[in-house]
Amino acid sequence: MATKVGTKQVAANKKAWHDYFIEEKTEAGIELSGTEVKSVRLGTIALKDAYCIFKDGEIFVKGMHISPYEKGNIFNKDPLRERKLLMHKREILELFDRTKQDGYSLIPLAVYFKGSKVKVEIGLAKGKKQHDKRETMAKKDAQREMDRTMKDRNR
Repeated sequence: MATKVGTKQVAANKKAWHDYFIEEKTEAGIELSGTEVKSVRLGTIALKDAYCIFKDGEIFVKGMHISPYEKGNIFNKDPLRERKLLMHKREILELFDRTKQDGYSLIPLAVYFKGSKVKVEIGLAKGKKQHDKRETMAKKDAQREMDRTMKDRNR
């Protein structure tokens, strides 16, 4: 029996793109229980305040909220528990070294299915200052205005 290998995005962290400069993106697996996977399939996941931490040579995601599966009864886990990310040791050490630099952190950017596996896209991020956020918004507004003008001219 052939399996579907496409990707289906379940959640995205739009706030991360507003608050951080994303310099590098990496894919990682995530360790979930059965009811959590079913809940993710329903799309009941929030990444807004999620971040990654290092513990004993492993990476964990904190602040990722996966709502309890309604038919899961006693098998449901805590919605805000730490979840382990699955990566090779070499990749973890490389990310650990990069985050030790001033101002860098690891932020989950998206959760998606790749085939039947749940994957998390994490980004190496550097925090934006308030003036950087304003500058980014001004650029977006200017681009949107140019697109509108070009669209009106083509009519």
